[in-house]
Amino acid sequence: MTNEQRAALHCVVYGRVQGVGFRFFVVDEAERLGLTGWVRNRPDGRSVELIAEGPRPRLEELRRAVSKGPPGAWVERVECSWLEPTGEFVDFSIRR
Repeated sequence: MTNEQRAALHCVVYGRVQGVGFRFFVVDEAERLGLTGWVRNRPDGRSVELIAEGPRPRLEELRRAVSKGPPGAWVERVECSWLEPTGEFVDFSIRR
C-alpha cells in the first residue's frame, strides 16, 4: 500500500474512558480493521489519545467505533484531525 492510499488519524476521546477497558477496545477495533498506531491514557484522567494509520475508510470506521466506546464507557466528545501518515508503526499498541 502506498502512502497516497494511506491516511493517519489523531483523536482525543473525552468522558469516562479510563478504567473501563477503552484502550483494549481501541486495540481490538484497530487490529480488526488492519490499522497500525497506538492508544494511551492522558494524564488528565478523563481522556484517551490515539493515532492510527491505514486506509481512510477503515480509519473512519475506527472513529465511529471510538465515538461509541465499549460497554461501561461514556464518550462525552471526540476531537479528531487528519495527519500525513508516517509509516512508522508495525502494529497497534497501548502506550503508557
